[in-house]
Amino acid sequence: MPSSKDPTAWAVALAWLAQHTPVIYATSLSALISALRIIYRGGTRKAVLLESVLCGCITLAILSGLSLLGLPQEAAAFVGGMIGLLGVDKVRNLAERFAGTKIPRRDDDG
Repeated sequence: MPSSKDPTAWAVALAWLAQHTPVIYATSLSALISALRIIYRGGTRKAVLLESVLCGCITLAILSGLSLLGLPQEAAAFVGGMIGLLGVDKVRNLAERFAGTKIPRRDDDG
């Protein structure tokens, strides 16, 4: 483990942070917006935690394929914000329509 006073370690850490800033920002934005949306609607702490983590994970997954969707990396914050605003259920419904398949829901299992 390099010393915290080593300027090389700080330079490497800051370079990594600068390179991944759009992804970190978009994921954080998605989690924050979804958490605030659930809190605003009167959801439980469990719902806030799960929804925000799931929205953050979905954002990470979608950001890895931005170029496949024809979107620039600069659109990361927009994508993260929209995922957080829509929420997990609506994003799942959109993904099902986009993929052309129907994933069975938990309450449909009977």
